[in-house]
Amino acid sequence: MDCKEILEGLSEYIDEELAEKTCLEIESHLKDCYNCRVVVSTLRRTVTLYREVPAPEIPGDVRTRLHAVIRLKGETG
Repeated sequence: MDCKEILEGLSEYIDEELAEKTCLEIESHLKDCYNCRVVVSTLRRTVTLYREVPAPEIPGDVRTRLHAVIRLKGETG
């Protein structure tokens, strides 16, 4: 596997959704590729932080305005 192939399957690798053979190929590549190890490590930390940090509370008036904008954009295509 090369770096491009690693990046293409990175999300599935982090989420443990790839076949075992593919995971072993990725792990073999990571042993020899510092740059890919950094990318994998950074993505893992980002996913962990995202899952652990509670979603901020959006005030009602902001939510109403946001929904209005989304509806307008959907209508204009």
